[in-house]
Amino acid sequence: MHGVHVAPVQFRVSRHMENVIEVKNLVKKFGEVTAVDGVSFEVKKGEIFGFLGPNGAGKSTTISMLSTLAEPTSGSAAINGFDVSENRDDVRKSIGLVFQDPTLDDRLTAEENLRFHARLYGVSNEDYEKRVEEVLDLVELKDRRHDLVRTYSGGMKRRLEIGRGLIHYPAVLFLDEPTIGLDPQTRAHLWEYILRLKKEKEMTIFMTTHYMNEAEYCDRIAIIDRGKIVALETPERLKKNIGGDIIQMKSAEKEKLVREIKEKYDIGAKSGEHDIVQIEVANAETFLPRLFNELDTKINSIEMRRPTLDDVFLSLTGKRIREEHASGKDDIRAHMRMRGR
Repeated sequence: MHGVHVAPVQFRVSRHMENVIEVKNLVKKFGEVTAVDGVSFEVKKGEIFGFLGPNGAGKSTTISMLSTLAEPTSGSAAINGFDVSENRDDVRKSIGLVFQDPTLDDRLTAEENLRFHARLYGVSNEDYEKRVEEVLDLVELKDRRHDLVRTYSGGMKRRLEIGRGLIHYPAVLFLDEPTIGLDPQTRAHLWEYILRLKKEKEMTIFMTTHYMNEAEYCDRIAIIDRGKIVALETPERLKKNIGGDIIQMKSAEKEKLVREIKEKYDIGAKSGEHDIVQIEVANAETFLPRLFNELDTKINSIEMRRPTLDDVFLSLTGKRIREEHASGKDDIRAHMRMRGR
């Protein structure tokens, strides 16, 4: 998108248009490798929509197609009513994009970065003067507007990048791992701005993250694995769908424990690392005493907890997302490397 000048466009989505993003059977192939395999979903106006998945799952490849940085192999997608293949310039005018890697010019001030981006998107000088005040106020950088970006902290840079993505008033803001590399306190602070955008601007936000606590902020989540969406729901419904409370037991005889649980309770137990055996039950508080009284296999420790999104991911894909490194930028690179072999 850098280096492409686009003319002004009506940026606000019609109130009659409920879906700001519509994706149908979207496919992206790199040679014989299918990076995105027929995904379909819709994102409503004012929604925070999250993509969860491991490295190479297809998250960033999907965002690249939606933002016109990559051409779909087949299928269709529309942003703000514009087809991503047929109306590329209109799509670009309708979106803001905050990349996973920093893209600010640290030799310029905050305001110079914003002005450059506004000119790139054809924002008039009159509109820019109004918007720059609003954007700097929103991300709380008014008092640092004339300072070089190289003097900013990591959190301030991310806030400025979000502000830059908003300067042309996009209908959709794409955030690719928006808080990666930031400390927990700064991540929490940055999320205050993101939630403020949703509330005050009715901003539609499409984000990727591998932090499960961040995914809880989403109105809906699409879990993607090996190029396919395996689940799409609200965080709460996803957690309810996995079968109830979680009981984790640690035993040196875990295979024996798995068999005994199956025989006595007809429950399929999952065998994990570090001698861990996990089961899911409707009411763990009443089921725990039965385990203590009826099991013959020795248990070294036992833990009960409510399901988390990490449990959902494990249930659907067979792995924990924390085992994967930060998603995002490696999607396309990985597939291009495979194609070049």
